[in-house]
Amino acid sequence: MTTTTTAQDQIRETVQSNDVVLFMKGTKAMPQCGFSSRVAGVLNYMGVEFADVNVLADPEIRQGIKDFSDWPTIPQLYVKGEFVGGCDIVTEMTLSGELDALFEQKGVAYDKAKAEEIRSANA
Repeated sequence: MTTTTTAQDQIRETVQSNDVVLFMKGTKAMPQCGFSSRVAGVLNYMGVEFADVNVLADPEIRQGIKDFSDWPTIPQLYVKGEFVGGCDIVTEMTLSGELDALFEQKGVAYDKAKAEEIRSANA
C-alpha cells in the first residue's frame, strides 16, 4: 500500500467497485474464524458472487474497516456500497428472508431455492 492510499481509501474503493463484499478473517475458501465462516458459507451456499477481503493480511485494513463502518467486529458484509452488518445480523436476515429482499432490491443474483433450504433447515 502506498503512502498516498490510506486504508479508508482502499476500503471505500473495494466497497464501491464490488456489488457484494465481505470483510472477513481469512478468505472465502479458507475462513479463519467461525463467524467469518458462517457468513461466507451462507453467501457461497446461496450462490452469491462476492469479493472477500482478508483483514488478517493487513492490520491497517483490519482496524480501518471498523472505523469505516463504525462497527466493532469482523466479518462485515456490504451490498452495493451499503453496510449490512456482521454475523448475527446476516444470520437473522437470512432466516427472516430480509437478505433475499435486500439482494432482490439491489439486483444481486442469488439462488432463492438455496435460501429457502437454509430457512427450512433452521425452522
